[in-house]
Amino acid sequence: MLKHTPLYNAHVAAGARMVDFGGWEMPINYGSQIEEHHKVRQAAGMFDVSHMTVVDINGAQARHFLSYLLANDVAKLNSPGRAFYTCMLNEKGGVIDDLITYFLDETYFRMVVNAATHDKDMAWIEQQARAFDVIVTEQPELAMIAVQGPEARAAVLALLPEGDALNAAELKPFSAGQFGDIFIARTGYTGEDGFEISLPAEAAVVLWDQLLAAGVAPCGLGARDTLRLEAGMNLYGQDMDENVTPLESGLGWTLGMKDDRDFIGKKALLDQKTQGVENKLVGLVLKDRGVLRPGQRIITDAGEGVTTSGSFSPTLQKAIALARIPVSATGACQVDIRGRLLECGIVRPPFARNGMVCEGVI
Repeated sequence: MLKHTPLYNAHVAAGARMVDFGGWEMPINYGSQIEEHHKVRQAAGMFDVSHMTVVDINGAQARHFLSYLLANDVAKLNSPGRAFYTCMLNEKGGVIDDLITYFLDETYFRMVVNAATHDKDMAWIEQQARAFDVIVTEQPELAMIAVQGPEARAAVLALLPEGDALNAAELKPFSAGQFGDIFIARTGYTGEDGFEISLPAEAAVVLWDQLLAAGVAPCGLGARDTLRLEAGMNLYGQDMDENVTPLESGLGWTLGMKDDRDFIGKKALLDQKTQGVENKLVGLVLKDRGVLRPGQRIITDAGEGVTTSGSFSPTLQKAIALARIPVSATGACQVDIRGRLLECGIVRPPFARNGMVCEGVI
């Protein structure tokens, strides 16, 4: 039986088309995926992301544990509320999951992990935690709403008590704060500004209805995917997984490898760098008419590659993709779409952010 978030009835009442996503019945759209996409780029949209898992790490060795567990260096999180994006790797350097980690105090960190990887994530985290003085606690009672777009923060702030609104307005990108029962983070997965809000289930239903009444558009997984693709953000299971490393996935910037800190997968990454990384993740823009999808063959001047994510971009009005190709490939390439070789430009993601097409993409 599929699981339901606390907002399930609100989705059904709004006429959402529901689909199975990682064992959860979630909205794919509320009528028009493209309209929802544009609403986020131009105004404000909201997503139910309650299927994701909030995991709290408490204890005297919380920082020490995360320094070993995560590829990014937790030493960067040096003021309460700060957050970063990171990967959790296996011993071979493959990506078990990508996630955001928040520093709340020296004995308290919070992570948010993906729904589709929940079981393996929790098994891995708990296995590694046994060697440290920490307590790992899931927070299944919390729902999550992501409010994204140029008008998103103002919409949320207008619903908070005056004191909380003033403090939440001061949150910088990739920082968070606790406001009563509500945890507000200035993070997102769309390439737009906004908040990701964790709160008790009953309060989530109230907030969703308040945002709806304020004109914030409910958006489904379809728009979330095209938005994150335009923003050049990886999707776990497509653009990276346990068989590829961050060095092959455009995520080298998330690795804290400049000092002697040991972390799971570091040796494999150092070996890969010494031997030479064979592939890289790039952006593609289709120059001809057609549709880019995951798994399509790419022909470059340095050999073949494959698309990992692909879709029509509502902002660019062109087909775009992420693709893993030989590291020495440059310039243009071709994509094999049902036996037809079509021309693509190789670009550096992101394709669009902050409501605009990025320079040099088209």
